[in-house]
Amino acid sequence: MAQKNIRVVRDGLKGWLERHVALACVIVVLIGMTPLFAQSTSRSALVVAAIAALATIAFTLWRDTARAPAAIPASDDTRCPQRRQTTGLATREPLLAAMRSDFASGAIGGMLGIIEFVDFDRLNGFDCDLADRTLTTISERVTRMIGPRRPIGQVDRARVAIWFGAGSDGDAARAELDAIRYALAGSIDHEGRTIIPELRTGSAVHGSTDDTPELLLTRAIASLATGSTALRVPAPDPEAQARRAFTLEQDLRQAIARGQLELVYQPLIDGVHQRLCGAEALMRWHHPEFGAVPPTEFIPIAEQAGLAQEVGMWAMNVACREARGWRDLYVAVNLSAQQLVGDDLPKMIERTLARHRLSPAKLEIELTESIAADDVAHVRTMFERLRAMGVRIAIDDFGTGYSSLSYLRTLTFDKIKIDREFVTEIDTRTDSQAICQSLIALGRGLGIRVLAEGVERREEYEWLRRHGCTLFQGYLFARPLSSSDFAAFARDTVAITRATAVSPAALQSHVIERLTA
Repeated sequence: MAQKNIRVVRDGLKGWLERHVALACVIVVLIGMTPLFAQSTSRSALVVAAIAALATIAFTLWRDTARAPAAIPASDDTRCPQRRQTTGLATREPLLAAMRSDFASGAIGGMLGIIEFVDFDRLNGFDCDLADRTLTTISERVTRMIGPRRPIGQVDRARVAIWFGAGSDGDAARAELDAIRYALAGSIDHEGRTIIPELRTGSAVHGSTDDTPELLLTRAIASLATGSTALRVPAPDPEAQARRAFTLEQDLRQAIARGQLELVYQPLIDGVHQRLCGAEALMRWHHPEFGAVPPTEFIPIAEQAGLAQEVGMWAMNVACREARGWRDLYVAVNLSAQQLVGDDLPKMIERTLARHRLSPAKLEIELTESIAADDVAHVRTMFERLRAMGVRIAIDDFGTGYSSLSYLRTLTFDKIKIDREFVTEIDTRTDSQAICQSLIALGRGLGIRVLAEGVERREEYEWLRRHGCTLFQGYLFARPLSSSDFAAFARDTVAITRATAVSPAALQSHVIERLTA
């Protein structure tokens, strides 16, 4: 610090001397002549020296003033940016303009909703990049849910406003805002760290011709203080989370050698023929300190630590070894994004199948749609090699990756799995019904089998069966089972037939639907 201060003083003196070199020279000359002045009896010499010094100082001051840059005039450009740089959302000005346009029609009604990311400032205090990325993810989710039908704007650092247009029903708008808030409360994963955002909502209704967009925005922000619509989800302590993630990463490196990893098998059901057709291999980690660690936690850690290849091939070997003893059943194994890097995956799978003497037709590879769509050209080449061997390929969690459907035309799949998000309560939710009917029709048109995962209620199963879905997976039939329990389940054909039977009432309802369609 001391060296830095000395350098600053030295540079300052140097700059001053450069600017006042003439004055400095005069001062040096005067100092040198001081003894002569002291001895001289002539006062005229002193007068001349003083006049020279004053003239030099005056000249220096005039020169510096002439060289000084002119003051920059204040800009008369009052335009504001139309988009937030971090999130890409519109600023408050375009939002207020859209509201002002609605107000001009004279219609009363409409609601302005506010969603606030409560933890933004706290998170920004120690990791501003993570805070910005979390806010961006929240903004992207809002945009996907709302689409272009409603104006959206980021009205503050951590607040997003949605204008439910003039004339819209207030109760319906509040219900939609609550639904959006609930959906946004899901966890956000970023580079191995999981953030559960704390969100708060507020709103203000346009109920008078005296209202202005600015006044409505002020009232909506003020309503956040009441906390009546806040959804408070406790965020995990980042330090404790980082400590746990590091411990899990270190222990995961030795989990295979210590025998802590296990595969369980969830049955895959053919509803048309009322039989078991295979099983999905699911990984479990029994940690000596933390107990059962969920795959949603340790798989991202494995990928971040570069362990996905090792863990993935361990799962492939165990699954193929177990499936060798199954009759007329196949095993589905999940692949991570890291396993698709490079060109050696097909060769490694071929060697694994040969080692366990398992037919390629009895192996199915599952990938999420986000992985499949990441590098279409590379993945297409990989798929062609795997399918040439006889290995089947399924796309998992279909419909949740927000990616383009165009890759379905270039990548060849044998099966698409409808995510449980669209299956839950499908017998009562019209939005899920529309989505599933579209996906089933899409599979039929492309010649791809469709499997519904997460089926837990008979009403869900019967609705899906009536509308053309043929393959199923879920707790209605069986939870994930150990290898021995799965073998026992496969032998109980009577129970499988009973579980897959469709009631006469459901069949009658299906016939009526077809006749009246």
